[in-house]
Amino acid sequence: MKTNVLMVCLGNICRSPLAEGILKSKLSSDTVYVDSAGTGDYHVNDLPDSRSIAVAKKHGLDITDQRGRQFKAEDFKKFDLIYVMDNFNYNDVISLAASIEDQEKVKLILNEVFPGENVDVPDPYQGGQQGFENVYNMLDEACTIIAKKLNA
Repeated sequence: MKTNVLMVCLGNICRSPLAEGILKSKLSSDTVYVDSAGTGDYHVNDLPDSRSIAVAKKHGLDITDQRGRQFKAEDFKKFDLIYVMDNFNYNDVISLAASIEDQEKVKLILNEVFPGENVDVPDPYQGGQQGFENVYNMLDEACTIIAKKLNA
């Protein structure tokens, strides 16, 4: 049975597209479906940020097939795991949960690396290219752990 994983950040143009692309690169599309969304509606149908595209490309990933979309309550029905990038977006996603089962699907992505510490992936949008590189490295480490769990 295929596992459906959703990556969520604020605008769905920086962090979650990178997380989507990284996790997809580590798993077979036959066994796992990966998507991303933003809690805000600012960038619906937009390409990922050019700096996210550039850092992904530097690491051999092409994320230009992605388009921004907003997280919806219906996503709880479609996805088995929902990884959010920070506590702000975690609270926004949890507020849309209709049940304890929905809430249990939602996890802070860096808790895979730092269990129980509730560390945020910093939003690199206002910064320079190095912020995107740092975010890529954080997400790559987390996605490696997630991929191992999903392949187990």
